[in-house]
Amino acid sequence: MIFESQSGESNETNSVGNTRQNKNSVNAARVAKSISENAIIVVATRGCCMCHVVKNLLLGLGVNPTIFEVNKEDENDVMKELSRIIGGSGSRRTTELPAVFVGGNLFGGLERVMSTHISGELVPILKQAGALWL
Repeated sequence: MIFESQSGESNETNSVGNTRQNKNSVNAARVAKSISENAIIVVATRGCCMCHVVKNLLLGLGVNPTIFEVNKEDENDVMKELSRIIGGSGSRRTTELPAVFVGGNLFGGLERVMSTHISGELVPILKQAGALWL
């Protein structure tokens, strides 16, 4: 399943006349909802080669991750929401895209996914989360 952030202008405006902020808030809320509802989700920037590598690795292992592709225009708002999800604004823990969430928790990015795959730890983690049945 692939979700895409829906940027673009709308004819509808709020009382302040700010259409853009409402759209971005909806996209950030969709990310949070997707993370809580799916065994594995990849939050990725559209067109990012590192994001493509993570998605293809997971698909190659037989995992069907939910993929949330973020447009460049929405990236700041989505990153703020991800920071809130992983520990609030005061957290030292930061994230970058691609961000892989397993079982509702931040697993890591490309480096963590690749290192656990190479060490043989990734498949058991995916099985435990219910993302892989073999």
